[in-house]
Amino acid sequence: MKKMSVKKIAAIEAVIIIALIVSFPAYIMSTQPQTITISGAGATFPQPLIQKWGEEFYDLTGVQVEYEGIGSGGGIRQFINKTVDFGATDIPMSDEEFAQAPGVLHIPETIGGVVIVYNIPNIDSGLNFTGEILAQIFGRNITKWNDPQLVAINPGVTLPDKEIVVVHRSDSSGTTGVFTAFLADESEFWANNFGAGKIINWPKDTLGGKGNPGVAALVQQNDYSIGYVELSYALNSQPPLTYGRVQNAAGEFVEPSFETLKQAAAVSISVLPRGNESWASVGNYFNLHKVENATGAYPITSFSYIIVYRELSVVPGMTLEKAKALTWFLWWIIHDGQHYAPLLSYVPLPDVVVKLNEETLRMITFNGEQVNDWT
Repeated sequence: MKKMSVKKIAAIEAVIIIALIVSFPAYIMSTQPQTITISGAGATFPQPLIQKWGEEFYDLTGVQVEYEGIGSGGGIRQFINKTVDFGATDIPMSDEEFAQAPGVLHIPETIGGVVIVYNIPNIDSGLNFTGEILAQIFGRNITKWNDPQLVAINPGVTLPDKEIVVVHRSDSSGTTGVFTAFLADESEFWANNFGAGKIINWPKDTLGGKGNPGVAALVQQNDYSIGYVELSYALNSQPPLTYGRVQNAAGEFVEPSFETLKQAAAVSISVLPRGNESWASVGNYFNLHKVENATGAYPITSFSYIIVYRELSVVPGMTLEKAKALTWFLWWIIHDGQHYAPLLSYVPLPDVVVKLNEETLRMITFNGEQVNDWT
């Protein structure tokens, strides 16, 4: 994947900053107290982007955004327990979780991809994988890199006679939820033995890492290993991780990139629930088997979500001023904040999703009164 030069990134960021200063609401820039702190916790999948948003929002407004990447499951738990102002998750809340958080709103914040990373000495990015072969590897049915099934789909590559070291998430993870939903749809073996979810009963002879950073680190540290992380972590790890191409529903082996993730979103997003409804039916990822033409689309692509309460007074410590700051932050990230997504290898939200999010944010109240009136 071709990366932008430092000069080009700096130039783009300068243009973005100028645009934000011109367009940002006068209220938030001129009157918002600098002592306000917004707290969030959850998915590590979008963490680099959320942290970037927090930095830029602070520079513009003086409002501090503190975000802890503890995994989607941990973020949902803290959100349900009302110990944070907002949560973040890579997969929608289940119907059971939705029922435990009356008044929850789902706000898609960005689109990203789960990529297959590996560490095989002297082999670069670009190995081919099918969903079935990945299921067999992570399920420990395929245990050698030179297994005939891998050799057959990687002509011209000399794969080593070495044991595969499997690395997975050890925490309750939305990234795992996305990845295992894909495996379950691709492989009857995986569906019957492991299923899909934020927590999986992994085979014993595997390694677990906390968060996307933990998986990336373990893959870097262990020769002949394989794991799964969000694309940004593969590209921005030091040194960058090597990653594979995954076969999509059109039969193509597709490299994860900004363009192939964008294509997956373009062909997959159609009818979505309202923000105050359950999103469990949306699924954990964009299933390309459900679309007419998956050409050029990367097959493990998904939304990542912010979750927030419709009535903010239910959150301990929430004030009207803090509610205004939080909702302005959310309004900003779905508009101007989307400009930062491509810089970190995420895909900006399509217009139809932005409009849906606008409708959702207009639902938010504090003591029964609409917090901000966006017209």
